[in-house]
Amino acid sequence: MLDKSPDQILDRKLVNIQNELREKIPNIVLCSEPFHKAEFLNKLINHVEESIIFVDMDLLYTGYVESGIIPKRDNVTIFHPTKENWKEEFTKIITKVSQEKFLVIIDSFNGVYNMFEDLESAIFINSCIMLLSSLGKDSNSSIIITAMARKKENEGWILTPGGKQIIKSAKTGVYFLKKIENDLIIRSIDEDLKKFKI
Repeated sequence: MLDKSPDQILDRKLVNIQNELREKIPNIVLCSEPFHKAEFLNKLINHVEESIIFVDMDLLYTGYVESGIIPKRDNVTIFHPTKENWKEEFTKIITKVSQEKFLVIIDSFNGVYNMFEDLESAIFINSCIMLLSSLGKDSNSSIIITAMARKKENEGWILTPGGKQIIKSAKTGVYFLKKIENDLIIRSIDEDLKKFKI
């Protein structure tokens, strides 16, 4: 259903955005406000029927669930990897994704990069995400990675805090999320004409 603006797709049940997020793997959702990110993820989780793996790096979502602000859904498994147990937790995740279809949410890139500070570790994390994406394709899974970011002139999208540039391949979908009045708007940064209002 189209909204008043012909380039904006009204998507209250997130059907169109879910279809969009299946086209590329992984998908990165950039946002400058953590509460808008949490609101979007909660709406998405509430409209997804398949099993969900939520890799909570900044513990915001977990805090909302544990406080009762966001109800815990039966189809959501939450992981809290640390630098010490990353390989063990990541092994559990890729084993699950290699066997069946999941929506995998990694929240957020900032938490991952803050955990692994040096360049070698960043390369390791990107390799982990690419492996997860490859397995996800085979099982028809979707992978969404959130990131707190800002756009810097002549440098592109920069992760905040930390100042690292978003690493993007041709196979990656990158979207920007913002809130206008009471509506969340998500749009592809490569395709400005395609916007979803949720």
